[in-house]
Amino acid sequence: MAAVYKSLAKTSKTDKMDIDDDAKNGSSSSNGVRKNKQRVLILSSRGVTHRHRHLLNDLAAMLPHGRKDAKFDSKSKLYQLNELAELYNCNNVMFFEARKGKDLYMWFSKVPNGPTIKFHAQNLHTMEELHFQGNCLKGSRPVLSFDATFETEPHLQVIKEVFTHMFGVPEGARKSKPFVDHVMGFSVADGKIWIRNYEIREVAKTTKGEGEDEEEEASSKKAKRGLDNKETDISLIEIGPRFVLTPIIIQEGAFGGPIIYENKRFISPNHVRAELRKSKASKHVARQEQTRDNLARKRKLGLENGEAFKDKSGLDTRELFA
Repeated sequence: MAAVYKSLAKTSKTDKMDIDDDAKNGSSSSNGVRKNKQRVLILSSRGVTHRHRHLLNDLAAMLPHGRKDAKFDSKSKLYQLNELAELYNCNNVMFFEARKGKDLYMWFSKVPNGPTIKFHAQNLHTMEELHFQGNCLKGSRPVLSFDATFETEPHLQVIKEVFTHMFGVPEGARKSKPFVDHVMGFSVADGKIWIRNYEIREVAKTTKGEGEDEEEEASSKKAKRGLDNKETDISLIEIGPRFVLTPIIIQEGAFGGPIIYENKRFISPNHVRAELRKSKASKHVARQEQTRDNLARKRKLGLENGEAFKDKSGLDTRELFA
């Protein structure tokens, strides 16, 4: 704690000195406002499928302040990602963990102090699969739209803050464009977070009044040009990608530390598949028992009617196991 206090004290002193220098020089660029410096390290584990890889590439293209890295070999020693993030000067990590070639778990972590959030990703649809009409400028800054549900519970507030640091492109970031032309929507439904991406499309209005003459239209156009008021229709067109995240746990540290939240309603896909196999096995066992009961019933009926067995030898099963 003492080291953290010293580092914070140093940063506060340096910020104050910078503000005083700017005031002396007459520059009002900073105005005492600290810049949002965020860099995201994006990487995956071994065993990802083509769908997971395409989703990672789409997210990396949407985040100009991100840095894409090669695949990470280990799935148990995730704390090594902290050193890797410090090596690349990143304070956020987005890690795609693939299990059994089917399941995808996404880790969002703040380096080096945390927290770390683990999600289970479902209903993945990449940009190539959707074939939507919308399109946006590569490297532009998005508008993050969060549902009002994010303010109701503490763990959703933590998730909202982490998403703001991950998907919010800081102003003046490397490879970013000074335009805002798409919206990322985050909504909560059924305990899951639904993520969508929309383009902001502006189209000029071309409607004409029924009773207006040409002269009135021309005069209205001149008035509009003089006032520089251009009426436009704003609409949202989905671009992609789209996916659904189910929160599993939230850890206090970066890829470690005590668990401060755990989703009790989450059921692992391994357990779901095991239950399906058990249900199929129970059906098979019930069918076998039914056939065995039918055979026993037929034999019993045959004995009661006095019907003789065809095989009278001593090797008959009925004679051996009577």
